[in-house]
Amino acid sequence: MYTLIHGFYKYVIQKDEYFVLILGLDNAGKTTYLEAAKTKFTKKYKAMNPNRITTTVGLNIGKIDVDGVRLNFWDLGGQQELQSLWDKYYAECHGVIYIVDSSDRERVSESKETFDRMIASEHLAGIPLLVLANKQDIPDCMGVHTVKPIFNQNAHLIGARDIMLMATSALMGDGVDEGIRWLVDCIKRNSIERPARNHDDNL
Repeated sequence: MYTLIHGFYKYVIQKDEYFVLILGLDNAGKTTYLEAAKTKFTKKYKAMNPNRITTTVGLNIGKIDVDGVRLNFWDLGGQQELQSLWDKYYAECHGVIYIVDSSDRERVSESKETFDRMIASEHLAGIPLLVLANKQDIPDCMGVHTVKPIFNQNAHLIGARDIMLMATSALMGDGVDEGIRWLVDCIKRNSIERPARNHDDNL
């Protein structure tokens, strides 16, 4: 009887789990975006003061429940010396959020080169990709119409996958909800290729 009840409880309560990488150069706003996502989708979550967010050295972890699934985020440091660690996570992830600092014109080519190296990995083939032109709250930032052609130059590397480029302001929370929901829909569609995990799976 216990087994039956326990099995039913797991069926009703347990959510499919997916893992999402948050990548981009240092100072692109990755951790601020993670905090904004947790604030949007987690009741009574008190976000970290943006002034106290520092450069990520290593890994920040977060999770949200949305549209019947659980997203686990891995926010990885974007400094050049830490980018070599990114590919350790590629085979385990179900989606990637790549964040571009649209206010930093001097580093956009560096961000593009980093993006190209990332999507060239065979472990990310077919994985849904959400590219965010962040910091749209800053005057004179680059809009989507400017960022999109830059990141579309090597379309052959993007290949056959779901990809979306959106404007966002992680600081203000603009575009966070729409981007996350789009990514969840894509991850669900792609779950045949890269199935969800559940609590009983070994990580």
